[in-house]
Amino acid sequence: MQTMPILLMIWGGIAVVLLILLAYRGTLTRYEEDQLFLDDANKHHELEQTAILTKLERIRPFVRLTIGAEALMTVCIVGIFIWDMVQKLS
Repeated sequence: MQTMPILLMIWGGIAVVLLILLAYRGTLTRYEEDQLFLDDANKHHELEQTAILTKLERIRPFVRLTIGAEALMTVCIVGIFIWDMVQKLS
């Protein structure tokens, strides 16, 4: 059970990174419009929305990677915990 505290610290670090990424994504999407009715006079609104979408596309792989790492660490921690419990019961 020596590895469990290390795995839990790594899991916590990944969770913090994930929360930061999700908070950043939330602040970006706060100003995103669902539907825009644009004419030539409101060209700046279209540029703002394009900039927001570009930023979202840039962080999307990092969010997915962090979610995958978090899930993998969770499976590892649960697997090691179950393995340790089986070893103690035998």
